Amino acid sequence: MNKHTTLVDVLHHHAITKKNELLYRFIEDGDSPAQEMSFSEVDYAAKAIASELLQTCKKGERALLLYPAGIEFITAFLGCLYAGVIAVPAYPPRKNQKIKRLEKIINDAQASIILTVEKSALIAKPLFNEDAELAKLPWFETDAKNLKEPLAINVKLKSDDIAFLQYTSGSTGEPKGVMVTHGNIMSNMEFIYQSFSYSDETVFVSWLPTFHDMGLIGGVLSPLYGGFSTTLMSPVYFLQKPLRWLEIISKYKATVSGGPNFAYDLCTDTIKDEELQALDVSSWKVAFNGAEPIHANTLSKFSKKFEVCGFKADSHYPCYGMAETTLIIAGGKTEEAPVILNVNQEALQEGSIKIEKNSDLSQEMISSGYSWLGHETLIVDTQTHTEVEKGAVGEIWARGESVALGYWRDKEKTDTTFNAYVKESREGPFLRTGDLGFFYEEQLFICGRVKDLIIIRGRNYYPQDIEELVSDSNEALSANACAVFSVTVDNQEQLIIVQ
Repeated sequence: MNKHTTLVDVLHHHAITKKNELLYRFIEDGDSPAQEMSFSEVDYAAKAIASELLQTCKKGERALLLYPAGIEFITAFLGCLYAGVIAVPAYPPRKNQKIKRLEKIINDAQASIILTVEKSALIAKPLFNEDAELAKLPWFETDAKNLKEPLAINVKLKSDDIAFLQYTSGSTGEPKGVMVTHGNIMSNMEFIYQSFSYSDETVFVSWLPTFHDMGLIGGVLSPLYGGFSTTLMSPVYFLQKPLRWLEIISKYKATVSGGPNFAYDLCTDTIKDEELQALDVSSWKVAFNGAEPIHANTLSKFSKKFEVCGFKADSHYPCYGMAETTLIIAGGKTEEAPVILNVNQEALQEGSIKIEKNSDLSQEMISSGYSWLGHETLIVDTQTHTEVEKGAVGEIWARGESVALGYWRDKEKTDTTFNAYVKESREGPFLRTGDLGFFYEEQLFICGRVKDLIIIRGRNYYPQDIEELVSDSNEALSANACAVFSVTVDNQEQLIIVQ
């Protein structure tokens, strides 16, 4: 779409050509007025933050970003990009909350400064002051009143420079910082632009958390890249009342919006029939769904309920990706309805695919589309590292310009995960996604995580399939409120279900 090297080049260009056009609108709640910023205003604020950062930081140093939902996070993130300072997005702590995860991230990233706003600093600083080392870190509150006229920025950015660290895991294990380069971002932006059929007429709505890759790359950066407006809302504002998401789509005539599978279930389960009359979501062309297992039943129920509001079933857009691939690595075509495949459950448990329609043994699976723009996915045997036969399940391996550099300061995990080679052909390097899947007629289907796979009496079971089956077995059981795992008892794997 464009020939720029970095996202800030794109922002600078749009700030000139689309100067006063709206870029970001943020809605925190129903009472406060919406916060709005044009392309030129975002560019100005980002440059002002970059100017301040360069007074104390050098290119390549790390800055921890602790922001609530809002435009302030975006201008700080872009300010880091302008300054060549590596941004480290994280969720700000709440009052009296333990900050062990943040400590791990700060120590791993070796952050040299914390960026935030005054409101968050009042809560976070006392928690940081309890630790002698954390208390030494300087703080930069980027509220507008603290920003001065931006100075000239002479930082030269290259495509392979690290733009930000996206930390994953950390709840039970050590957080891993995915090194995302400027080139990774630009590659994934073009992937999204083409696969989502973006244009100047695109209107985006997002409630997704901006410290997470789906909210940051998909909800914040892709509209900037595409040069169109987006309306952001607080995740809490959505979760408190899911109807608000569809109301905002209806109000602003959004063409693109989405979230994980659970968000569609929430809308279907909580929005009352009498509330449908005020909604018009006929403008919604791409309802993307990713970041967790996608259930065909979820899409079907959502389409049926909101058809009366103008929603079209073929607007559903299942996709697949992860932080290690910047964001998206597979997606469908917006002009095509999602492909649903009925497979034999017993064959699937054996690791093979057999089409089975209208049977008690039939299980619906939904396609996540294709790889685009030179990106490639393979299905590989986890033990032998050879490509599996056509129609067999294996681990998904990926490569392309969107695949990140690796994990920050962790060569061992980087080599294991990002530098895999197919045994016979020596093709590579590939990213080992840790996900299981298969191809059917060129389309990618996701089965589950390698580490989550439950093997009982020689058969493979995917936890999310059992969880969906349990939740659907009785209307008294809540959706998205089931956990399935296994434990070893007397050397045998036993199934545990918590609902």
